Amino acid sequence: MTALRKYARLETTGLWRPLPDQQRREVVVCFGDASLILSDPRSESALSHWSLPAVYRVNPGELPALYAPSSDAMAETLELSDPAMIEALETVRGVLVRRRPRRGRLRLTAVLASILGIAAAAAFWLPGAAVQHSTRVVPFVKRAEIGRDLLGAMTRYTGAPCATPEGLAALSRLSTRLFGANGAQLVILRDGLPPGGTGHVPGRHLMADRRLVEGHDGPEVLAGHLLAERLRAELTDPLAEVLEAAGTRATFTLLATGSLPKAALADQAQDRLLAPQRALPADELLTRFASARVPSTPYANAVDPSGRQLDLLRTADPMPPSRAEPLMPDADWLALQSICGR
Repeated sequence: MTALRKYARLETTGLWRPLPDQQRREVVVCFGDASLILSDPRSESALSHWSLPAVYRVNPGELPALYAPSSDAMAETLELSDPAMIEALETVRGVLVRRRPRRGRLRLTAVLASILGIAAAAAFWLPGAAVQHSTRVVPFVKRAEIGRDLLGAMTRYTGAPCATPEGLAALSRLSTRLFGANGAQLVILRDGLPPGGTGHVPGRHLMADRRLVEGHDGPEVLAGHLLAERLRAELTDPLAEVLEAAGTRATFTLLATGSLPKAALADQAQDRLLAPQRALPADELLTRFASARVPSTPYANAVDPSGRQLDLLRTADPMPPSRAEPLMPDADWLALQSICGR
C-alpha cells in the first residue's frame, strides 16, 4: 500500500495505558503490516498490536491525541503528541477504512438487487396474471358490453353493421339453428374484414364479411365460416385477446372500475379486423359441422378451391348432398342476402 510504505520508517514515542487502573508507560510506536506496533523502548519487545483500520481516536481535534484499539475497546489507550505521527496515523487509517469491505454497502447492494429482481419478475408475470384473473371474474354481461364497445370502435373502418329488419330476423334464426338460443350474436359487416373473412369479439359476437352472404347461392358457406370462427373464439378466450392488446394499465382499470378505457379499444379496432385467422384442426372442425348438422364440403371448397387441403371435410362430410337438410327457408336466405341493402 502506497500510504503505508510512505510511513513505514516513521516512529515516535507515546504514553500507553494497558488498563484503566494501571499507570501509563512510555512506548515506541511504529507502523507494521496494517497494524500499529507498541514496543518497550528498552527491550524493544512488542507489547501490543493494534489493527490500523480499527484504531479509534477518542478525542478528535484535540491534542495530545488519544487513541484506542477500537471504538468498542477503549480500556487500553495510547496518547500521542508528535504531529507527524498523528497525521500519518490518520492518513493510513483513512486509506485502510476506505478499502475495507463494508457490510452495510454490501447489504444495500443485495437488497437493491433483490428489489430489481422482484420488479423484473413482476414485469413479466404481472400482465399475464392480471389478464388471467380478469377472465375469471368478469361476468358475461360485462364481456358482452366490451364486445359491443369494440364493435362500435370498429365502425370507423367497417361502417354501420348491415341491419335491414328482415335480414336481422333471418340472421337471428340462423344463429339459433347453428348455436342454439342466445348461443351467438351474428353481425354482418359491409367493409373492414378481409374478403370472405370472419372475426370475433367478447360476448359471443361473431362477425362475417358481407360477401359470404352476397357471393354464394346458399347459406352453407356462411354457416361453415361461422362454425369455424366460433371454434377459434373457444380456443382462445376473446376477452384475454382484448386485454392483452389493451395492456396492463387498461386491465387494472377494468378490475378497479368495471370498464375498459375507450381509447384502449379504439387503438386495437383495426388490428383485430385485419388479424390473420388462426388455422384450425380439421378433425375438430369436422366435429363442429357434424354437431350442427351442416355440410362441410361447401365450406372446404370455398376456403380451398384447389382441393389440396381440407380433404377430411370433403371425404367425411357429415351431411352429404343425399342427406343434406336446408339450413333456412328460401325466403330467409333472400332476406339475408339483402341485409346490407341493394
